[in-house]
Amino acid sequence: MSGILYLCATPIGNLEDMTFRVIRTLKEVDLIAAEDTRNSIKLLNHFEIHTPMTSYHEYNKIEKGRKLVEKLQEGMNIALITDAGTPGISDPGEELVKMCREEGITVTSLPGACACITALTISGMPTRRFAFEAFLPQDKKERQQILSEMKEETRTIILYEAPHRLVKTIKELAETLGGDRKITICRELTKKHETAYMDTLDGACRFYEENPPKGECVLVLEGKSREEMEEAKKARWLALSVEEHLQIYLDQGIEKKEAMKRTAKDRGVSKRDIYQKLIRKN
Repeated sequence: MSGILYLCATPIGNLEDMTFRVIRTLKEVDLIAAEDTRNSIKLLNHFEIHTPMTSYHEYNKIEKGRKLVEKLQEGMNIALITDAGTPGISDPGEELVKMCREEGITVTSLPGACACITALTISGMPTRRFAFEAFLPQDKKERQQILSEMKEETRTIILYEAPHRLVKTIKELAETLGGDRKITICRELTKKHETAYMDTLDGACRFYEENPPKGECVLVLEGKSREEMEEAKKARWLALSVEEHLQIYLDQGIEKKEAMKRTAKDRGVSKRDIYQKLIRKN
């Protein structure tokens, strides 16, 4: 029988966030695949875990992934850990999971620390609906495309960013989404100097220009309000005359009665008002 791939969440800062289940699993598996063995050995030593380790990271994820799949097919149980947080979230673990699923290998996840969820829950932003974007692409064209898509996003948006790129990214967000958009910037999560700074994009930009940040950052952005979108849509319709507005629907082959109904709804008036305006024009 094939072995099992265990996705083991590790602390994002505070070692006390390591779960009993993860510690036990890391001790029991045959092999631990770690994003950075030099970083992970400190964690394993702290919890007296002596299981053999091998590296699995962004630059060897395909070749090494195939080897790990072979070991799993031979019956070996393997635990996957990232430098911090839950494997598969904005790291190469995603690729290994895909390979295992394609080969019918069992994959299970051991819950624990996750920076994006930790930041979201303390941000003060709506949590029912959210979009996780991780790090914005470095390619300029792809980056601009993602930023453009975010402009109309109504869900809370979560981003990761390195401290030395924070101000640049905030400026780009302000230019695209508007400087008055609310943001909470979380740093040093679960650590002694954890902070959650809430401001507008313009305000956050000024603050961090004067106070250069330290530590990895999680940005939690307010989504575009539906009311704002409806008002913008209504404004576009009101820029047209009633006749021009109605004609758009008529050109689509919609019957005049239904076209008048839709025109009235778009403009926030009654169908009778539209009828009266058309009569007066004629």
